[in-house]
Amino acid sequence: MTMSFEDAANALVEVGRRLDARGWAPATAGNYSVRLDDGSIAVTVSGWHKGRLTPDGIMRVDLEGKGLTPGKPSAETDLHLAIYRLFPNVGAVLHGHSPEAVGMSRATEANEWVFAGHEMLKVFPGNTTHEAEIRLPIVDNSQDMAVIEEAIRPALLAPNAAPTYLIRSHGLYAWGKDLAEAERVLEGTEWLIAAELAERAWKR
Repeated sequence: MTMSFEDAANALVEVGRRLDARGWAPATAGNYSVRLDDGSIAVTVSGWHKGRLTPDGIMRVDLEGKGLTPGKPSAETDLHLAIYRLFPNVGAVLHGHSPEAVGMSRATEANEWVFAGHEMLKVFPGNTTHEAEIRLPIVDNSQDMAVIEEAIRPALLAPNAAPTYLIRSHGLYAWGKDLAEAERVLEGTEWLIAAELAERAWKR
């Protein structure tokens, strides 16, 4: 489902407040986007605190990243656009910076984390059972978005890939057919990360 720019801007403001309240958007961290009804993308402007967003903190870009309204898009807009280009059915992309996700990414050198047995696995579109394994790809951070995009692309295109990935020492990306689904995926994945970390703490 696509949205008008005005509706998308208002919705992103509300999402920013909710994610900031959870501690997933400290300082000016995080960036959010929505595919619009004209095919362009509404994206958060660089430098805005997401808990204090207003519609002025949202701008439009095309699928190549060219600005269509005044403003400087988030430095990571290219990662959002890569997802929109790969998956025409995606309507929204969210990027958070929770300490749990960042901490987990730094605690392992693996290129993925496997979630299994959790009821929360049903948050991922198409999965209807806890008796599943969902892989969370982990990719190294870079100041060059093209490097991250190239590194993560094979995992995104893998069969049954979940609509989420984690940038090491940075944060989590999640997406969905609309903003509500993207937020559910982000929230569910963050819960899974926190649950895995809690399990390991209890086993010490």
